[in-house]
Amino acid sequence: TDDGVLLDAFQAYLVRRDLTPATVRVYLHDLKVFQDWLAWVYETPAVSLGQVGTADLATFRKHLLHEKAQRATTINRRLQSLRLFYHWLTQHRGAMENPAEHLRFLREGRRPQPAALKRSEVLALLRAANASPHGMAKRNVALVQLLLQTGLRVSEVAALKQEDVKLGARTGQVTVRAGKGLKFRQLPLNATARRALQNYLETQIELKPQRPLFLSKRQTSLSVRAIQNVIAELARRAEIDRIPVSAHTLRHTFAANYLKTNPGKLIELSGLLGHESLDTTAIYARPSQDDLALDLERSPLNVLGD
Repeated sequence: TDDGVLLDAFQAYLVRRDLTPATVRVYLHDLKVFQDWLAWVYETPAVSLGQVGTADLATFRKHLLHEKAQRATTINRRLQSLRLFYHWLTQHRGAMENPAEHLRFLREGRRPQPAALKRSEVLALLRAANASPHGMAKRNVALVQLLLQTGLRVSEVAALKQEDVKLGARTGQVTVRAGKGLKFRQLPLNATARRALQNYLETQIELKPQRPLFLSKRQTSLSVRAIQNVIAELARRAEIDRIPVSAHTLRHTFAANYLKTNPGKLIELSGLLGHESLDTTAIYARPSQDDLALDLERSPLNVLGD
């Protein structure tokens, strides 16, 4: 079909932009949702993506909001996918008009700060890592500490080579060679991270610059999924059930604690996290749900009635 050819070309365009496979899949899935809606509305698949008008997109937005009751973040992501597709259609495929040019996003309520681990939960997670069987204790402690002390993305940790970590008696750094958006950055390692990484690297029979930093029991590279599984299993053994725990939770925990210790240093935190925009980092300056709950508990109106 014409739409099939268009979508194949759009997919090739996304790949050329160096987007991750997961991001490409999300864009294509959002377009499939829109295609399914078009077929349902017009009761025929004959309405192609190239025939869509602004009114169709606005009606689709209402459908997602009122009939599907989807969250503003989900709807806005779908709208962003449509905006990118139609921008590409006008710029690269000679379409005369861009029906999504004036398509407005939904206003989102201010989200609280992402959930972070409490100090007691961090200690429980480290105890679980230190008790790991099959000789994996030092590796797992180093993995948890690196995530906690630097806020690296799990994909960035999975891509690290042994040469990317430099450890000294009083200083150290980790080099991220291709972070999100293929960005290069270097982060200092504090004493806790240096000690954990040193203890782990001393367990390696042979150190080679190009060898993956974190290895499985079979001495192969630890994938993103494998790292996620390790963190999930450690959280289960640590009996942390207040919030779901993933590698990203440790990134949130790093960010929240950095701002508590260094109030107002958003620019510095943004650089450490590898964010392109300060707006993304600013969410950590908002109060967490726990902070809000504590504020309400302290309210003078919080008195027990008879």
